Amino acid sequence: MQRRTLLKGAAVGGVAVLGAGFWALPAGVSPAALSLDGARQVLASFHNKTLVNLKGWSPSEVFNHCAQSIEYSLDGYPELKPAWFRHSVGPAAFAVFSARGAMRHPLTEAIPGAAALAEPASQEAALQRLQAAFERFAAHTGELQPHFAYGALDHEAYTQAHVMHLYNHLSLLRLA
Repeated sequence: MQRRTLLKGAAVGGVAVLGAGFWALPAGVSPAALSLDGARQVLASFHNKTLVNLKGWSPSEVFNHCAQSIEYSLDGYPELKPAWFRHSVGPAAFAVFSARGAMRHPLTEAIPGAAALAEPASQEAALQRLQAAFERFAAHTGELQPHFAYGALDHEAYTQAHVMHLYNHLSLLRLA
């Protein structure tokens, strides 16, 4: 009986936190359309421009991190959150992001188990890696790997996740 009460309380508390989080997210203002084409346009505008990050990772680390996320959706994430998380909290968080059209997450938090963000080191090479990852993802027609936190996503949902993830990171990048 106590376990059931605890689980119900945790579920209600989780819904309350997610509901409050929904309204705390940005209103969904994006640098371009929330689509692969929109992301491609934004990334193309960065070629041969020097960028700075207002806080946290360098632009090349940001591009490498976003590329990793896309690559892992195709090849498999190195570490997954527990199954209970990927079937409850993770999908609920993604539903909030999706409904809001924007994601907010810690912008210097690495993907669990991911390789260091050092390669490629140059901003232009890291940008090219990210663009190649988006192209590979766009061309992919097979099954996708479960997201480390959100669980199973289809191509459309993963597209939205990748683009919102990119736009969240780009919120701190500026032209030098």
